[in-house]
Amino acid sequence: MIDVIVVGSGPTGLMLAGELRLHGVRVLVLDKETEPTLQSRAQGLHVRSIEVMAQRGLLERFLPLGKQIAVGGFFAGLAKEWPAGLDTAHSYVLGIPQAVTERLLAEHATELGAEVRRGHEVVGLSQDDDGVTVELADGERLRSRYVVGCDGGRSTVRRRLGVDFPGEPSRVETLLGEMELTASPEELGAVVAEVRKTQLRFGAMPLGDGAYRVIVPAEGVAEDRTAAPTLDEFKVQLRAFAGTDFGVHSPRWLSRFGDATRQAERYRVGRVFLAGDAAHIHPPTGGQGLNLGIQDAFNLGWKLAASVRGWAPEGLLDTYHSERHPVATDVLDNTRAQIQLMSTEPGPRAVRRLLAELVEFENVNRYLIEKITAISVRYDFGGGHELLGRRMKDIGLKDGRLYERMHEGRGLLLDRTGLLSVEGWEDRVDRVVGSGDELDVPAVLLRPDGHVAWVGEDQRELIEQLPTWFGEATSRVPEAPAAG
Repeated sequence: MIDVIVVGSGPTGLMLAGELRLHGVRVLVLDKETEPTLQSRAQGLHVRSIEVMAQRGLLERFLPLGKQIAVGGFFAGLAKEWPAGLDTAHSYVLGIPQAVTERLLAEHATELGAEVRRGHEVVGLSQDDDGVTVELADGERLRSRYVVGCDGGRSTVRRRLGVDFPGEPSRVETLLGEMELTASPEELGAVVAEVRKTQLRFGAMPLGDGAYRVIVPAEGVAEDRTAAPTLDEFKVQLRAFAGTDFGVHSPRWLSRFGDATRQAERYRVGRVFLAGDAAHIHPPTGGQGLNLGIQDAFNLGWKLAASVRGWAPEGLLDTYHSERHPVATDVLDNTRAQIQLMSTEPGPRAVRRLLAELVEFENVNRYLIEKITAISVRYDFGGGHELLGRRMKDIGLKDGRLYERMHEGRGLLLDRTGLLSVEGWEDRVDRVVGSGDELDVPAVLLRPDGHVAWVGEDQRELIEQLPTWFGEATSRVPEAPAAG
């Protein structure tokens, strides 16, 4: 029996496969496509995803292949500079094509031992108390303990589960593609600047190799959303908005996207989970989609591994839905708002002008960027210290940096007191004594995803909290000294 079958080899599925393999979980990734896609709809990693890569020792693979960008305008294209002093050691966006991100994550997962089978389409699944049976298009049946649907907005896994996907259908559609053009850079720049004064869903960005990434509003919403647009459609729409088609030719790929906004009612049904676009779809405004999926995988991976390995505390798997569903709800709301702010209608344009004034306030600008980049996410762990539920940034330790200690996907106790112990949980939690000057509390317990699970200095409290996230001790826990 396979431990986990991941359906879909996009960034979400590949990130999840790597996370599971860190813990020795047998993983099979299935994808109906025979080859990796060359399309790069997403063009970058936001701060929290950059931190995720750093936490697993992957960032050095990404940095040489991307471009570090610290410019504003990520919220509805509002022109405001990148805020100073963000609560992160990685205060930039990494411009990197989605195809490159997928390749790097695939290399990481397979290096760790994940198996990726392409050209294997999942057409059905059923589950019982012991596992899940997955049926492929060629009639083959596979058996696993768990299945995770990372198979996109038209997810077969979600439909086979019967999970509702409520929301709004597309009302506007946009054409996107990579192609060459004959217009001069001067002509292109002048025309694009003029059009974008009123139409923000328009642009042509040089890719540095003779090709351009072209985006233009479509004439309407296509009846067949799976059908790629033609180059002639691009030409017609470019002429409609710009008065010229810039001499576009030699397309590499062409696609369309809408502003449909939907979210699965449940992220878990028994032994089957949904992640990435299979769990939520929304407009690409702010560039949050790929990042949201990667962060779903980062949340689910260690929890699913804990269940397979047998130490997951009761209810741990349910926290995937309770933590990630509200995060996606917030992303759906902010993308709805951004789409409205990019409208050409008088009412939304008036609201945009007002928000353009408000974003000049530093706190407003910072708030919006923290939302887009996901560093403001706080999971609800109940009352307590302000750090609880938040991710810990990559602080300096006396010996190295925090994220260097998190490459193996284990829990971590940062102990400035030197008096605390994780005895009984050493197979799941590491301990670092002394933490430098950036940590201003006595001790913190971090989950494998870097979120703060406990803050304090009392051994009794620590022992009470460890089982919440790391299960029962594997050996007798020494009695904590009496307080005082």
